[in-house]
Amino acid sequence: MGRWRQQGDIWLLEPSLGSAMGTIEFIGGSYLAAKPQLSYRRMLEALGEQGWRLAAWSYVPGFDHQAQANQAWRQFRQLKATGYHRDPQQPLMRLGHSLGCKLHLLAPDGGRGCSGLAALSFNNFSAERSVPLLAEMGQQFGFRSEFSPSPAETLEQVAQHYGQARNLLVRFSKDSIDQSMGLLEVLQSRPNDQSTLKTLAGDHLTPASAGLRQNLLGSWADDPKRQAVINELCQLIRGWSS
Repeated sequence: MGRWRQQGDIWLLEPSLGSAMGTIEFIGGSYLAAKPQLSYRRMLEALGEQGWRLAAWSYVPGFDHQAQANQAWRQFRQLKATGYHRDPQQPLMRLGHSLGCKLHLLAPDGGRGCSGLAALSFNNFSAERSVPLLAEMGQQFGFRSEFSPSPAETLEQVAQHYGQARNLLVRFSKDSIDQSMGLLEVLQSRPNDQSTLKTLAGDHLTPASAGLRQNLLGSWADDPKRQAVINELCQLIRGWSS
């Protein structure tokens, strides 16, 4: 993990060889995103091996997803102002996993400040489905117990305000909580949309689990099949982004 460095809430990774081919702004899902340099290490470093410069936002999810989307967007924008995304001719791509997809979709610029979004395992469940105990406590004690915006409001906002035409949606064949199809329908209802959906082998944790296992248990705990899917995923992203 020596190539990683932290700047505020963002973890940065330079490409392993030569100059960068572009920059990826990454937001992970749920509590995996608290330490993206660890929980998504294998996927992000594989992208770095391809020549991408990585910026991964670290956060703990709350109920106000719009506020967190705004915060992530501001911090990525501040990072760009420092010159981290050096060449305006290179692609600046956004990458999200699970809740991270939603936060990118809710960015204040409507996706117009990037060259495309790759959304892995899009998840847009209600708070009652995602964290039923917290939702129940919220109703009992009078604090916010539903995500803002709600699932329906999120899709409505995407339909009305999300302006990025190029979107790669990736679902995994054994992911029981993926909602990419519903998002694709909304995206494709917009004029001039170029969104596509790809299905790979794996489950909801495929983008993250290999990095977690290696960090906690060592390289012997790697599952070659999962690593192969991560490699396939990174090749898919590279081919789509070019």
